[in-house]
Amino acid sequence: MNRIVLAFRSFFAILFTGKLPLEVAQSLGFTLTKAQPVAPKAAPQARPQDGAVQILGILQRDSRLIDFLMEDISAYSDEQVGGAVRGLHDQSRATLNRYLQLAPVIDGVEGTFIKIASNDPSSVKLLGNVPVSGKAPGGLLRHKGWRAEKIDLPPIVSLASASIIAPAEIEVE
Repeated sequence: MNRIVLAFRSFFAILFTGKLPLEVAQSLGFTLTKAQPVAPKAAPQARPQDGAVQILGILQRDSRLIDFLMEDISAYSDEQVGGAVRGLHDQSRATLNRYLQLAPVIDGVEGTFIKIASNDPSSVKLLGNVPVSGKAPGGLLRHKGWRAEKIDLPPIVSLASASIIAPAEIEVE
């Protein structure tokens, strides 16, 4: 075909149909291939550790828990530490109650004998003279343990900054 005729046919075919005619494509040396659909880029997904960092950030924001834990308190008296801990305890407890519903793993009285229904190591930690078989009929409850019955954290706004527990604060004068 004449190049001018090919140009006009190509131009008007693409203009009106959005496609290049098969005979024009073949005369130009193109082969027909099926277009592969382009998958949309997946949005970043929240990971379990993002929630852990988020709850630390909330505890830092509400009670300055991380500041307290990271500070060397050896120079302070017991009275000073005790005074600081009382407010920290109340604020941290209120924050946990706001975002988590916690319950004991075993609802019993600590120091009393408890029969073990399950030896699941994620929920029961055996201490002391543990039988080799791993089965223990029971023992003294030393700690009830904790499990989260409900977690109601706010959505993570930006996964790009999910590792930031608390931003640095700069006062501009």
